[in-house]
Amino acid sequence: MSAGLQAKGISVSFGGVHAVDNVDLEVEGGRLVGLIGPNGAGKTTFIDAITGFVPARGSVVLDDRDLSKLPPHERARYGLARTWQSIELFDDLTVGENLAVCAERPGLWGTMKELFAGPADATSAVRETLEVLGLDTLIDESPADLPQGQRKLVGVARALAAKPRLLLLDEPAAGLDTSETRELGARLRRVAEHGLAMLLIDHDMGLVLNVCDYIYVLDFGVVIARGRPEEIRNDPKVIAAYLGSAATEVADVSAEAL
Repeated sequence: MSAGLQAKGISVSFGGVHAVDNVDLEVEGGRLVGLIGPNGAGKTTFIDAITGFVPARGSVVLDDRDLSKLPPHERARYGLARTWQSIELFDDLTVGENLAVCAERPGLWGTMKELFAGPADATSAVRETLEVLGLDTLIDESPADLPQGQRKLVGVARALAAKPRLLLLDEPAAGLDTSETRELGARLRRVAEHGLAMLLIDHDMGLVLNVCDYIYVLDFGVVIARGRPEEIRNDPKVIAAYLGSAATEVADVSAEAL
């Protein structure tokens, strides 16, 4: 199992506001870890920080490599991938072509070879990724013709096609119905079982509590709780800060639902 992510002392300030305050978080290889909290808790800002999109203090180490001083594209090159809340697919390309764009990351030598010999064949990586997510029959389809749930999965597949060491998922279930969310959860578990480290942010508590191995809870930029799903579900601080009246409903969600 890979070392995964170790983020320590991550802090982000906007003026005098501490959006993220001294957060420590770990994601081991093969584990699906959740990051939850109310709106404005600092969840997306935390992802922006560790991927290099906002200035931050603290250290970001991925598989024993310190990425803290690197720009976003260098962090991505070393295996730190993310999805975004909005789906940015290339609707004029097929599903397979969308993945191929991300699967090919040639360096200088690879670029020179492509100039003279044509682009490398990324079909193998694309097909493998689509098979893991159960999307292999859609390889020649246009994303524009797919329902929202499948478009979300294509977005996840595109990030996976680059073969990252850690995948950060920012609200992948937003806009999905219950059956689509259930399908997404099953696919994410399958990816984790293939050994990839993943950090999941989502407001769908049934999804997070049922698919994650471990969960961190943010409130006002500070970690107020961490633990296994059953511990988080019953934590009084979490119920007060985030779950509120939804606590009973969430507690009744069966793990077998996914």
